[in-house]
Amino acid sequence: MDRATEIPAAATAPSLSADYPGYLALRSSAAWLDLSARGKIVVTGEDRARLLHAMTTNHVQQLKRDEGCYAFFLNPQGKILGDANIFCREEDLLLDTEPETRQSLNQHLDKFIIADDVTLEGATGRIATVTLEGLQALELAARLGAPVPEKPLSFAAWDGMLVARASTTGSPGLFFFVPTEEKPRFIDRLKASGIVEASPEAARVVRLEHFKPRYGEDIFDTTLVQETQQMHAVHFTKGCYIGQEIVERVRSRGLVHRVLIGVESDGADVPEADPRLLQGEQNVGKITSAVFSPALGKVVGLAYARREYAVPDTELTLNGHPTRVRAPYSLPRK
Repeated sequence: MDRATEIPAAATAPSLSADYPGYLALRSSAAWLDLSARGKIVVTGEDRARLLHAMTTNHVQQLKRDEGCYAFFLNPQGKILGDANIFCREEDLLLDTEPETRQSLNQHLDKFIIADDVTLEGATGRIATVTLEGLQALELAARLGAPVPEKPLSFAAWDGMLVARASTTGSPGLFFFVPTEEKPRFIDRLKASGIVEASPEAARVVRLEHFKPRYGEDIFDTTLVQETQQMHAVHFTKGCYIGQEIVERVRSRGLVHRVLIGVESDGADVPEADPRLLQGEQNVGKITSAVFSPALGKVVGLAYARREYAVPDTELTLNGHPTRVRAPYSLPRK
């Protein structure tokens, strides 16, 4: 498989026995997650939208107040340095990033501020992130009196917080950006409403049941945009940005040989030593992350596979078990 050595070994999840209630809540109703370690970068100044527009794959300059978008940051070779949810507020842009990339993306942005009227603030310490995710998350939030924005990544102010329509698991969800000193009080409010907490392990299982990739686990700094199949992160007619030439070349010539896929495999054996996907005896792909799904009774995960084998319902094998290709997550339109 092309560049297989650049994909880290498949990651597996710890046992869910300690947090089966949180997992069930995410699957059937809703649970809250404390994701305060996620990076928050506040970008201010007259040139803030222009700078981010020139450094990301999505159309930042067309965002109106209370709207957001999901975008990749690329290097000049078109490889993905990180991703972010970008929220357009009246006086600034708020970037929500993976914990592992909050410093590197801040440094990446800072490197390109020369004569621009742009200021970056690492705000992870003063802004906490609590999410409510699951099939009934929106309904439960409304019962709390919270606004429920209609469009993905749109948001509204509420009770000193920012409430955004977003999810880490792929289930319906809301992000609550809370002043750090108010987080304990808000969590007590959720608990008083009977909403349970879910662990990172439980959330990861649900995320992989939705075949939703995560930067650092399924998307890497060796990955090209089109390989991810996360095209909701890209605006193809927005104009120039770092890495745009490579993205456009791939789009016009169709040069990617592998793409991200979901997989659903019979049995309970999570791949560890041998994460290869086979068709017959031919190696056609490699798992990036996989878990056993208690609800489905199967192993689910994400992988990169050769393009000709990436069609949904294609039959492959993983650790000797029948395995089917599934389409990866895509951000809902509404």
